[in-house]
Amino acid sequence: MTDVTRILNAIERGDAKATDELLPLVYEELRILAAQKLSHEPPGQTLQATALVHEAYIRLVGDESQSWDSRGHFFAAAAEAMRRILVEYTRRKRSLKQGGAKHRVEIDEADLAVDDPSVDLIALDEALTRLAEKDAQLAELVKLRYFAGLGLEQVAQIQGITRRTATSHWAYARAWLHRIMAEGSE
Repeated sequence: MTDVTRILNAIERGDAKATDELLPLVYEELRILAAQKLSHEPPGQTLQATALVHEAYIRLVGDESQSWDSRGHFFAAAAEAMRRILVEYTRRKRSLKQGGAKHRVEIDEADLAVDDPSVDLIALDEALTRLAEKDAQLAELVKLRYFAGLGLEQVAQIQGITRRTATSHWAYARAWLHRIMAEGSE
């Protein structure tokens, strides 16, 4: 059992001091993850990696009772928290009251979001929500790849599937999301 898993178990049992121990152990990884995600944002982005990490961390260890099975589960939850924060931030920036009103940008068939700064996060979030209704495991795989920046090997390990299965699921999810996002922009 890793130190992170041990501390996560202590937090789950209600040990308030464990929360203070967790941040130093995961901060740098969360900061790298946040910086990767923010580097894909369009120019003029005002959200900083530090702010994204802190907001995600607060959501993860805040007042709500959390339960993490492992270090991988924690980082999957962190990826989901960052996804929600980025989508909320994008929605706020686009609101007409704030001068938003940007148009959707189609993505290349070969690439879903991983390295594409022009991806419409709102459209991706809506498509991802629809995918989760259809197949929660595929949606989780996309979150881990896109929002957590994990490789297929890491995703396979977290999901308990083979690398080959993760690769085929990733290809299917990319194609499915591309189709849904293309339909939405018409």
